[in-house]
Amino acid sequence: MGPLTVQQKLEILADAAKYDASCASSGAKRSGNSKGVGHSDGTGICHSYTPDGRCISLLKLLLTNYCTYDCVFCVNRVSSDIRRARFTPDEVVRLTLDFYKRNYIEGLFLSSGIIQSPDYTMEQFVTVAKTLRTVHYFGGYIHIKAIPGCDRRLIDEAGLYADRLSANIELPTQQDLVQLAPEKKSDVIETTMTQIRLGKEQADDNRRHFAHAPAFAPAGQSTQMVIGATPSTDREIIARSNRLYTDHKLRRVYYTGFSPYPEADTRLPLKASPMLREHRLYQADWLMRHYGFAAEEITTEDAPDLDLASDPKLGWAKRHPEFFPVDVNSAPREVLLRIPGLGYRNVDRVLSIRRYHRLTSDDLRKLHVRWKDAEQYVVAEDHLPLEVSVSETGDTLTPLAQNAPSSARQMTLFEDVARSAMWGSL
Repeated sequence: MGPLTVQQKLEILADAAKYDASCASSGAKRSGNSKGVGHSDGTGICHSYTPDGRCISLLKLLLTNYCTYDCVFCVNRVSSDIRRARFTPDEVVRLTLDFYKRNYIEGLFLSSGIIQSPDYTMEQFVTVAKTLRTVHYFGGYIHIKAIPGCDRRLIDEAGLYADRLSANIELPTQQDLVQLAPEKKSDVIETTMTQIRLGKEQADDNRRHFAHAPAFAPAGQSTQMVIGATPSTDREIIARSNRLYTDHKLRRVYYTGFSPYPEADTRLPLKASPMLREHRLYQADWLMRHYGFAAEEITTEDAPDLDLASDPKLGWAKRHPEFFPVDVNSAPREVLLRIPGLGYRNVDRVLSIRRYHRLTSDDLRKLHVRWKDAEQYVVAEDHLPLEVSVSETGDTLTPLAQNAPSSARQMTLFEDVARSAMWGSL
């Protein structure tokens, strides 16, 4: 059998890259026409997000799916009987430029199996990124994997050319690594994360003092964790993610549900991890990063796994009835963020709007608050939540403030004008 063509390598190595969750494959297929430029057959194209929130298309592939490691959960492990391929750095550069010039992509996402050594593999990555930046003056987005255990010098050089670096933590705990990836060590992986953090902190400090100092991985660093391949609980996963965010200033932790593959090791589960579990972990992750929740608040020791039937914020609210109801017209931001159905952007809108008039339930609905989740937990100008009173005959609903005296409110001639200014309703 003759050597593989670049197209054949692309098919193999783009498919092998789908297991990396740092960006999601789009699978888009677009055909060009006489009026436009660009054509996509979907091979290796994925979507990711820049720090300013733009969604961009990336060429996502592995440099090679050869690997010297034998991680049990990885389809590319050395003992796996799969079709192998390898790009040269020049081939990756040419592919990236060809895709970019044809308007298929806006950047490159490059990962790899470990070939020869961590240093050698990382040198290949640096060669690709450096050639794109310094020889071809490529201005697109570049995300490359930082190989744990490689020389610090290579991390420092990679950060000068890549927009984002990521060292994969792989599994939730060190014990999980001992069982399924004994050649990898948590402390080695976290040492690489620390090197990236220190490099970025130093570069950011230099740029505060010198206008033309080079940036270092301006989009920060991320990592990926495989879930469902081991018995680790969601509580352990969330705690590990929280520590990674705190210690290494990560931008994102990506969660990948384990998927069984043919001829897999008997130590692995036979069923795939539920997609809904992955979704709940992302929601929990979001609560830590944007809503001020502590890791230990999201689950309990008695129930260490997230409830797949409801989102974790609603679960916390149900466990803490003493915290509610919350008055949306007076509560501070950190309290509003705890209300189910109220997102952090809507919290900021509520804070802005209530400077002009008191919010009603209709106002919250117009903000597209998930009212079915929020209504039992909020007090608005025209709304009091209902209290569920359990009796022998069943549940009965009564207003929380049924026995409270009604409070008078001064009417204003300008209320309708304020409502008109905010909503355009008059």
